[in-house]
Amino acid sequence: MRKVLVSLLCTMGLTLVAHAADFGTAGEAKAMLEKAVVAVKADKAAALEKFTKGTDGFKDRDLYPFCGGPDGNFSAHPSLVGKSLKDLKDKAGKAFGEELYKTAAVGTVGEVSYMWPRPGSDAPVEKHAFVTKVDDQVCVVGYYK
Repeated sequence: MRKVLVSLLCTMGLTLVAHAADFGTAGEAKAMLEKAVVAVKADKAAALEKFTKGTDGFKDRDLYPFCGGPDGNFSAHPSLVGKSLKDLKDKAGKAFGEELYKTAAVGTVGEVSYMWPRPGSDAPVEKHAFVTKVDDQVCVVGYYK
């Protein structure tokens, strides 16, 4: 019985580790945002295109940068370019797009939490976003808690 229990616990542990590896971490999200800032400073148009397409290391599992321009619309996102970021609300009704804009500041990384479904799911879970402002862009990388 003890061997069966140990075997079961080991299998469960491996499953949890594999599941956790499917999603980005806080450290990885923050590092990607820092990389995105460098890219925007070097060539804003090229960076926004890379973010949208998820190329050059700007897509890793569920991590990707997205940005909004001074007009409040997405300037980089895998599927929402041109739509309003500033007016976006989470699944609980929180106006987190507006909060991202209020929190973003040049030279600092702020944090905003909101409820959003993981890719492939409809059930909202807590998502935590790192946000900054670079040039005229509000740029964000979020990860799921």
